Amino acid sequence: MTLASIQTPMAQEIKQPTAPVLVLRYLRRNKGLAFGLAILLALTLFTVIGLITIDPKKAYPLSAAFKQPPSLKYPFGTDFFGRDLLAAMVLGTWQTAFIGLLAGGIGTLVGIILGFTSAYFGGWVDSAIRTICQILTPVPVLLIQVVVAGSLDKRDVTIVTMAMIVAMLAWMGPTLVIRSQVLTMKERQFVAVAKLSGVSDMGIIMKEILPNLLPFIAAAFVAQVFMAVFASLYLAVLGLGPLREPLLGNIIWSAQSQGAFFNGWWWWPLEPAFAMILILGALALVNMGLDELANPRVRRTE
Repeated sequence: MTLASIQTPMAQEIKQPTAPVLVLRYLRRNKGLAFGLAILLALTLFTVIGLITIDPKKAYPLSAAFKQPPSLKYPFGTDFFGRDLLAAMVLGTWQTAFIGLLAGGIGTLVGIILGFTSAYFGGWVDSAIRTICQILTPVPVLLIQVVVAGSLDKRDVTIVTMAMIVAMLAWMGPTLVIRSQVLTMKERQFVAVAKLSGVSDMGIIMKEILPNLLPFIAAAFVAQVFMAVFASLYLAVLGLGPLREPLLGNIIWSAQSQGAFFNGWWWWPLEPAFAMILILGALALVNMGLDELANPRVRRTE
């Protein structure tokens, strides 16, 4: 028996698992993250399949029979305004997700730029950004959003406008989180070695620091999407959203304004409320799972 024939089985025994296997193993341990992703996947399939198979015009008034309970013809029922609530839920879930993703993406991107600039370059830039965040952080964001949304003409409020209102102060949280992480990261030995090797500041940021902060950035993004979806809900419930659009919050607001529960139209407010619970709950679970992945103190290794 040769030495090669002895070493080959040993090499096969210590073969490292593939990336998909490692991901599945981690999701099996982190059940909260797996459950949150499963809910988001189900909501995505519901929205995508619905947008393909359902006429979006049925989500608007005078497109169906009035005040019909759930049935084979109208699985989610209809409302006081003659909207097919199945179509309204499909379109409303998409619009709510769009506001969350757009506002959360803008807030996270601005936070990344400001956080890196503040922590890496320091000096008066760091002092200015930190001071602005310290001044704005105690300000109640809800109050500012309500004032801005209430000052606009309802005819001018669109889905994009609502996303911009929500994103107005969404950058403060990511800025402070990214700044604190970069302050720690830039003192690491690999950053000092890169500087001694003549790597430019932008090269160090993009190639050395940023890849190591991707779990923190992902967690910050999910947290901002959660806050944006919640903000779109309470603004719409207060009647400050684009009233004609079937946002989930708008459906709840219209049901409340027409006294749906008192009139026995229980399905009208319950369906969008349940959808919002699923969306916010799934985002919260994913955020907690990503926080565990990003935080080495609580991370569980394979």
